[in-house]
Amino acid sequence: MNHLENIKKLFTKNFVESPLIETFEAGNIHLSTGKLVACDPLITSEMPKFSTLFPIGDFQVLVHKERESNCIAYVEIVFSEAAITDWKMATLEGQDIDDLEEGEIYGYPVESGMGCFMDLETQECLNHLEKQLFHRKGADFLGIYEEFFHEHFFQEEGAINQFAFLEPKEDHKGNVFAFETGYGEGFYASYIGFDKNNNAVKVVSEFIEIN
Repeated sequence: MNHLENIKKLFTKNFVESPLIETFEAGNIHLSTGKLVACDPLITSEMPKFSTLFPIGDFQVLVHKERESNCIAYVEIVFSEAAITDWKMATLEGQDIDDLEEGEIYGYPVESGMGCFMDLETQECLNHLEKQLFHRKGADFLGIYEEFFHEHFFQEEGAINQFAFLEPKEDHKGNVFAFETGYGEGFYASYIGFDKNNNAVKVVSEFIEIN
């Protein structure tokens, strides 16, 4: 699993040391239950959560871009500053790493060119918002991207954002961190760094492997 070894080299420290990568502090994601979902929100409205239970609260999100292309290579959520002693590929319930053939990964499909991190409870809020908009607009409903996501990525003056935080429910603190996925469509894995007590320290989704 070369991807896992590469993740260890890049992300075990508290900062990334690579001249090929530029890092940005995006903001904080709120996890209300610690049940984390990673998916393309436009094609997988009910993605199962990762089998690992993460902390509850507000956590820093870092975006790592490939300098040459300016495309997002990795997205990272940091839960603590504890030393990482082990890395594992993130799985869903029922998935077993030992079942994978050489070179295979568990991950999620992207068809829209956009992925996201969010709490399972926030995913429920997003789905509820989509149903509300559909019932209110009927035939005029343009889809959840046009109705909700689009304005956060395409600004009036023509600038394009590569990532954004969105809140699908006003009275719920949970937010969606949505972002462009590497060069676009694909199937992408995530990796979790654990401390000596098997607590999650960080989770990283990979879209472009940078050695």
